[in-house]
Amino acid sequence: MNRTNNIKSSFYLSLTAIIWGVAFVFQSMGNNYMEPFTFNSARNFLGFLVLIPIVIIKLKKPELFSGKSEAVVIDKRITVIGGICCGLALAAAGMFQQYGVKYTTVGKAGFITTLYIILTPIFGLLLGKKCHFTVWIGAVGAVAGLYMLCINGSLSLSPGDILVFICAILFAVHILLVDYFSPKTDGVLLSCIQFFVCAIVCGAIALIIEHPSWEQLTQGAIPILYTGVMSSGVAYTLQIIGQKNFNPTIAAMIMSLESVISALASYFAYSMGWLEQDQSMTVVQILGCLIMFCSVIFVQLPFDKLRKH
Repeated sequence: MNRTNNIKSSFYLSLTAIIWGVAFVFQSMGNNYMEPFTFNSARNFLGFLVLIPIVIIKLKKPELFSGKSEAVVIDKRITVIGGICCGLALAAAGMFQQYGVKYTTVGKAGFITTLYIILTPIFGLLLGKKCHFTVWIGAVGAVAGLYMLCINGSLSLSPGDILVFICAILFAVHILLVDYFSPKTDGVLLSCIQFFVCAIVCGAIALIIEHPSWEQLTQGAIPILYTGVMSSGVAYTLQIIGQKNFNPTIAAMIMSLESVISALASYFAYSMGWLEQDQSMTVVQILGCLIMFCSVIFVQLPFDKLRKH
């Protein structure tokens, strides 16, 4: 993968982090109107609907996306299997995250969830993927920054902490699944299928254990629209496209910047009166943001090329 493609992938993944970071504000607002599975089903189904016309256009007019007029050749079996696997991983991760947050603090949940930064390369090693030593240094720095950003109280272990830790494991699995399937098929189609699978799974569970209603959906229309169109439809697709032939560990670190963005977005939302809880950051939290940013930049420096000169 050449340097230009690396820059494009980094840009796509950075946009993903920004969109996801802002989505935390809308997710918090959405929880005021409906229960977790209902919200996740609605946003993912909307993400699925948004991508359908894009998939159709891309298959019929590939030159609009790649500049080549040749028809896109897709392995249907791999695409369907990949969409189902990614969708199940996404649904499971969302489930553990939503319910874990109920039993632990938001700060601890944010830190534990983003442990996928470390879990991704560990799982990658089990699959035979190698990492440059700078990636590990950057990962440690990113986790340290996340700790400073998110942890405000003690680090005692609670049932909620365990649930969120399982969520981090599942997000790491999702990242590696995307890394495996995205080079083998069309990224947008893969994303479309994963949203459909996630929406169906969450919707079925919502009908069993929750009480979804049309009134809940209309009252929470704005949070659903943002998370469905931007966070699901746009950001997850950017993730799949950005991760194509890109180091999954570096991808995980770039996307982890969503924690920094969410902190800034939450503070802005609080200042505008959209959130009631004080979202101001301490000096330590701001320092954590800087450490995370520096870690992401550090891991992308071309150390191998510098040694040759």
